[in-house]
Amino acid sequence: MEDKWRWVLVTAVAPIAWGSTYFVTKQLLPADSPLWGAAIRALPAGILLMLLARRRPRGVWWWRSAVLGILNVGAFFVLLYVAAQLLPSSVAASIMAAAPLVMIGLAWALASERPVPRVVAGAVIGMLGVLLIVATSSTGVNAWGVIASASAMVMSALGYVLSKRWASDIPVLSLTAWQLLAGGGALTVAALIFEGTPSALDTGAILGFAYVSVIATALAFWCWFTGLKRLSAGTVGVIGLLNPVTGVLLGTIFAAEPLTIIQIGGVLLVLLGVVVGQQRSARAAPGTVSPLSTKNEPDRRITRQPGSSESQPISSPERER
Repeated sequence: MEDKWRWVLVTAVAPIAWGSTYFVTKQLLPADSPLWGAAIRALPAGILLMLLARRRPRGVWWWRSAVLGILNVGAFFVLLYVAAQLLPSSVAASIMAAAPLVMIGLAWALASERPVPRVVAGAVIGMLGVLLIVATSSTGVNAWGVIASASAMVMSALGYVLSKRWASDIPVLSLTAWQLLAGGGALTVAALIFEGTPSALDTGAILGFAYVSVIATALAFWCWFTGLKRLSAGTVGVIGLLNPVTGVLLGTIFAAEPLTIIQIGGVLLVLLGVVVGQQRSARAAPGTVSPLSTKNEPDRRITRQPGSSESQPISSPERER
């Protein structure tokens, strides 16, 4: 149980960091260059993690990295950037809270991961909290912002489930770096074509991009994919409910966005949903490797050789998918 909660806490870093990006994006980053905004967030983070991982994709992982890079980074970051500019922090973050139920359904369909009742209950409780937060918001809601946020949520949920299904034998650091490089590279090309050269950035924008790239992308994605290695997709999705809570609290504290008693009740329901969704022991997926490892460890099963009193380790060759 102690070990499980350690992975829960590691995973929680991601939605907390992501919940803060709505506020940082709206307050510090330029609103007229969503492609450059997404590219500057993703590409430096991918380069940083690639320098740490020191491992290139092989075989099918070239196209898998491209697919996951588009779903989890490329299109996702652009849609998220647009949503952050068009919606209040609380509303933009709260729409993403539908992700747990979407992830539970996709994990069942694509990864044969049967829904756990307590995880589903936690997701439903959290969703009720989100409805209280959004329904009582006194700030106008932009329809295009809602569409952008909902589209980002569905695409990322699909990308996360595919990551879990495909990457059982790939180190988390490498998996994260490949996706960020693929998505960041595609975003940079698109930004040059559609937005031209980037405009000069002021000090606030530079600090904002440094935060969203290093903390809310490189660190957050590593924590998130570590969670997907160690916990079920549904459990990780429920932890993601901390995203809207962070968005609501930061918007209220730093941007003077209104927070009603009913919304406070919604926040508490979200937190309750997160706790309920964790009341089950987590097991690492078969083939899981340490999230800090940059290469696969051999299988060191112990066997007894015929006619020998000593046990010998057997190392299986490394498999690349």
